[in-house]
Amino acid sequence: MNEIGTIQTMIVDRKIDNGYVVKKNTTEALLHHNETDADLEIEQEVDVFLYQDKKGNLTATMKLPHAVMDEYGWGKVVNALPNLGVFVDIGTTKEFLVSKDDLPLFEDVWPNEDDMLYVTLGKDRKGRLLAIPATEGVISREIELAPDSLLNQTVSGRVYHTSREGSAIITDEDYRGFIHHSERKVEPRLGELVEGRVIEVKYDGTLNISLRPLKQHGMVEDADMILEHLEEHDGMIPFSDKSDPDDIRGTFNISKAAFKRALGKLMKDGKIEQRDGNTYLK
Repeated sequence: MNEIGTIQTMIVDRKIDNGYVVKKNTTEALLHHNETDADLEIEQEVDVFLYQDKKGNLTATMKLPHAVMDEYGWGKVVNALPNLGVFVDIGTTKEFLVSKDDLPLFEDVWPNEDDMLYVTLGKDRKGRLLAIPATEGVISREIELAPDSLLNQTVSGRVYHTSREGSAIITDEDYRGFIHHSERKVEPRLGELVEGRVIEVKYDGTLNISLRPLKQHGMVEDADMILEHLEEHDGMIPFSDKSDPDDIRGTFNISKAAFKRALGKLMKDGKIEQRDGNTYLK
């Protein structure tokens, strides 16, 4: 037996200087004193998590993890290494690598320290343990069906998938939420905790969520952003309320409707004027 990455019930076979040797059938593992929570007796049964130490030796700990082989749980990001991946704490002594192959292509949306990933354990081609984030198929089996009463309510959750198209989250109540790219000003990190407003409860019990403020609040934020942009560009921008929606989104990351609302507010406040397809500070 070599069930690394699993929890096993084993027998304390003998005591050694730095701990115990635990055994199941013909398999033996070292259980260090630091990995136990009490003095153990010979022949005592103990539940241990099995992994390999840096030298490849089979090692046991009584500090049991939240995630094991083929079972999922939350891991806290403790470190990120460019071009390699991030390490997560799953509640046991050893921290496990989430490979860059299982992370977004762009490192600026990799998880930060203290972000949380929903992971299981697997093995690489050399048999070493890795933490592997849950796929959409796994998430679909884990989620609860959201009630219609959540419409227009505020929810929070962790991002488990993010792309240019949008971000998917698991809410604190285990509902699945999707944030379309038009409903966020910046792309959240994988594992980031976000809070948003439910704009649709779908027929399948999932949620559409917006990270943007309500129109009346968003208009003020957008107006401030446009003013700042004008100030940074010598008081003129080559945009007006007639500009192409894609050009507006490419520069300001807001819709044309939101852009027009913000321009309207700024013109009403006497702060800007439009001439020849451009907008100028007054």
